[in-house]
Amino acid sequence: MKSEKLKFKIKNFRNRVYEVVRRIPTGKVMTYKEVSLKAGFPRAWRAVGNILNKNKNPKIPCHRVIKSNGEIGGYNLGKKKKLILLKKEGIKIKRRKKSRFFCLFPKK
Repeated sequence: MKSEKLKFKIKNFRNRVYEVVRRIPTGKVMTYKEVSLKAGFPRAWRAVGNILNKNKNPKIPCHRVIKSNGEIGGYNLGKKKKLILLKKEGIKIKRRKKSRFFCLFPKK
């Protein structure tokens, strides 16, 4: 996705976040910070995480949002489910340490 923020008619921040995440293509990921930038609130990455954690709509691919340091981060259906979904979409995952997983790059 391009780095410029999207132009929105939507005024509600939560709905802006959902729209940005909805546009992440299969096999790609974005960071919470990138989502907050595109939604128009560059310092609201923690709010993005809270919003996505409460999402129950399966049409919004929250599993495609990761931490800036490459860790997969949380997921409202559990980290194991997030790992499964990311691997299914072609994202290479490398395990480091005991319980931390890092995303590398989408398969080309």
